[in-house]
Amino acid sequence: MRPLSELRAELDAVDAELIAAIAHRQALVAEIGRWKHAQGRQLRDFQREREVIANVRAKAQAIGLDGEIAEQVMKLLIESSLTTQEQDRVRLASQGGGRRALVIGGNGRMGRWFVRFLAAQGFDVEVADPSGAPEGSVGRANWSEGALDQDLIVVAAPMRRSNEILLALAERRPAGLVFDIGSLKTPLIEGLTACAAAGLRVCSVHPMFGPDTELLSDRHVIFLPVGAPDAVCQARELFAQTMVQAVEMSLAEHDHLIAYVLGLSHALNIVFFTALANSGEAAPKLARMSSTTFDRQLRIATGVASENPRMYYEIQSLNAFRGEALDALRRAVGELTRCIEEGDEIGFVALMERGRGYLSARALPRG
Repeated sequence: MRPLSELRAELDAVDAELIAAIAHRQALVAEIGRWKHAQGRQLRDFQREREVIANVRAKAQAIGLDGEIAEQVMKLLIESSLTTQEQDRVRLASQGGGRRALVIGGNGRMGRWFVRFLAAQGFDVEVADPSGAPEGSVGRANWSEGALDQDLIVVAAPMRRSNEILLALAERRPAGLVFDIGSLKTPLIEGLTACAAAGLRVCSVHPMFGPDTELLSDRHVIFLPVGAPDAVCQARELFAQTMVQAVEMSLAEHDHLIAYVLGLSHALNIVFFTALANSGEAAPKLARMSSTTFDRQLRIATGVASENPRMYYEIQSLNAFRGEALDALRRAVGELTRCIEEGDEIGFVALMERGRGYLSARALPRG
């Protein structure tokens, strides 16, 4: 056997070759992205992705490497490649060139996301936030102290505060496009309606992703008309060079669906980690006995637990449709409990089969 130091030195050399190969791949990806942009081609080609993954799996298996490992590595590289191409396309389009934007609440997590996103498009971005501005950004502590002559105003404050800001904007009547990014719209209807009545170019937007998101492929942004016919079109144009899935719906429909999409999913995870915390079992002990399902659920619950609890309380408490989703959760827990306590195996199996049918119908073909 060769000495351990020699083996490790060779491993380090292989790692360096891997990094160099990845860097070379990324350079090629960037060049391909520029070609697609010049030719007006779509960024994502699902058929090509399937071919690449199948090819990599076959080559891996031919040399005795686990095909699953090769596929997971390639999927990670593909996602990184798409992120590079999408960001390059946004920058090359330069939609914001010569235009100015104001992000009210731009030092919050989603506010900072919009600051980066708009700056990448060439907007001259100003941040209004009492806590200051992100590094490298121009800021003012109070949005109302100063001109409101920007081409775009994004309201990224907490929901209650956003409604107050929208009401004040209705009085100031800025000429630029105005939209909020609230997770709920019912608490903002008064402000949005006032803006529409004042003749503002206003709509409402809900990005269905978190502030750490880089790649917008397979992500959704919901656009909600308020009154101005062209406002939604202008807001959608900001995302035109990305791979985001744009969805349009009414304000009322939005909050009804969000009661399940966010309200129910958040509540389920809060109940999960609360039950664990109240169980008296130490987390390290549970971790030693964890299963695949438990680990997956724990990762999701950990993400929920790390979010802003006040924002999550707003999502639960301010939604006019919250009772419907929470009642559905109570009934489902009651139904499951009854099946177990009464020894109703047939009922339990029926629950599983009904869920399997619902979830399989939800799956949509890609590409």
